[in-house]
Amino acid sequence: MSAVPQERRVVTAIPGPKSQELQARRTATVAGGVGSVLPVFTTRAGGGIVEDVDGNRLIDFGSGIAVTSVGSSAEAVVRRATAQLQDFTHTCFMVTPYEGYVEVCEQLAELTPGDHAKKSALFNSGAEAVENAVKIARAYTKRQAVVVFDHGYHGRTNLTMGMTAKNMPYKHGFGPFAPEIYRVPVAYGYRWPTGEDNAGAEASAQAIDMINKQVGAENVAAIIIEPILGEGGFIEPAKGFLPAISQFAKDNGIVFVADEIQSGFCRTGQWFACEDENVVPDLITTAKGIAGGLPLAAVTGRAEIMDAPHSGGLGGTYGGNPVACAAALGAIETMKELDLNGKAKRIEEVMKGRLAEIAAKYEIVGDIRGRGAMIAVELVKPGTKDPDPETTSALAKACHQEGLLVLTCGTYGNVLRFLPPLVIGEDLLNEGLDIIETAFAGV
Repeated sequence: MSAVPQERRVVTAIPGPKSQELQARRTATVAGGVGSVLPVFTTRAGGGIVEDVDGNRLIDFGSGIAVTSVGSSAEAVVRRATAQLQDFTHTCFMVTPYEGYVEVCEQLAELTPGDHAKKSALFNSGAEAVENAVKIARAYTKRQAVVVFDHGYHGRTNLTMGMTAKNMPYKHGFGPFAPEIYRVPVAYGYRWPTGEDNAGAEASAQAIDMINKQVGAENVAAIIIEPILGEGGFIEPAKGFLPAISQFAKDNGIVFVADEIQSGFCRTGQWFACEDENVVPDLITTAKGIAGGLPLAAVTGRAEIMDAPHSGGLGGTYGGNPVACAAALGAIETMKELDLNGKAKRIEEVMKGRLAEIAAKYEIVGDIRGRGAMIAVELVKPGTKDPDPETTSALAKACHQEGLLVLTCGTYGNVLRFLPPLVIGEDLLNEGLDIIETAFAGV
């Protein structure tokens, strides 16, 4: 656990004077297109707390967007990464390899779903992992088309922007995008016209029909989906949807890819979210929570698919950097030792219980959803399902002012999302929920 005191403290306005000074320096030299949820400048962080330059300590319900699941300064991550830094920082695995990369691939083979032979390739970011999954699937199938889903998010590179559903802020003004990307419906239970109970069967039938009619199953290299859709609003596809799409892929020689970049590594109370319905993907992409805050990503999958690209066809200068690999081994060690799947399930129990009480009082709560420590509240105008992004933004700001870091998401900008570190203390978790409850009372 971090040396940062695990207690909330608000001693200035948020952001405080020192953060405001740094913000002025930032405005002068950092590109305006790089945004921040809350311009408080961090000096240290760990456990469930982020401390800023003004001495404020904020409760962390964001985890750097699901990255610091083991905390921002986990002992095993710091210890292993420090030892690696002292040995060497880089050789490029494509020039002279090193054991850490191999060890991470061994762990991925052990932890990911399915008992088939698996191999991995390591990269730097989630978008890079998704892009390489597409390359691998195309090499294996000798096909070109890629199928993605409404409300999906896959990254900010040219290919992954094209795969991402939401225009603003991810795609607006940045086209043209890569060709051969096709988008089909997802089983968004809360908004499915005939109700959540029908969404799994109806949405999968619609998606499969569209693929067959508009693309041709024989032309599809890969179907890629987040088992819980992250930026789209923490949408859990209605039961039956993922197994139906996975089976369709299998029946038609299509590579089924689970994008577990936000939902992987204990975040949902299982190592990977696709395990919930026993879906075994052909390829799985990971990043975010994999390395305790250092940049690392992976594509892991069936050995015969992973081996399809020619030698030299996969790689990158920094992919599987030795320090990041050491951090990943430390993060995985922490996840196992502290049973962070169990911790995530307990976080869900506490959060959903408290949020249900809030929902009973306030009509603006349309839906509470998610699993583990990946929980969201969708906000609507009372008596309707019309999205209410304005209230969502106001609630987030109210939480920020009281020293609770929360994030928003959703295709309509109307979802409050909660991603606390899995190591957060239950007292801080409940204090954060108290702040959320007070914020609801004030809007």
